[in-house]
Amino acid sequence: SITKERTEVILQGTSSLDPNDPAAVWQEFEFKCKPGDLRRRPCLISPYHYRLDWLMWFAAFQTYEQNEWIIHLAGKLLAQEEESLSLLATNPFAGRDPP
Repeated sequence: SITKERTEVILQGTSSLDPNDPAAVWQEFEFKCKPGDLRRRPCLISPYHYRLDWLMWFAAFQTYEQNEWIIHLAGKLLAQEEESLSLLATNPFAGRDPP
């Protein structure tokens, strides 16, 4: 069976010097097949899944303490690590300072 509601983990970053500032603009890291932008056509690669996108779906059912890999992924995104960024569809900070 599947759930009736879908909780999503969303990774975002900001270039704001004060992330707590209400005027800070947060930008989302888009995944290749994970639901996100409603204007984007759904990704169909049946019967396979992109592993990171699949793990993000299951991570939403638990806490980050139960999925420590999310903390490591966030650190790699903050460091603009190319290998990790290659797993994503978009990097909103490409060509700019890291978030």
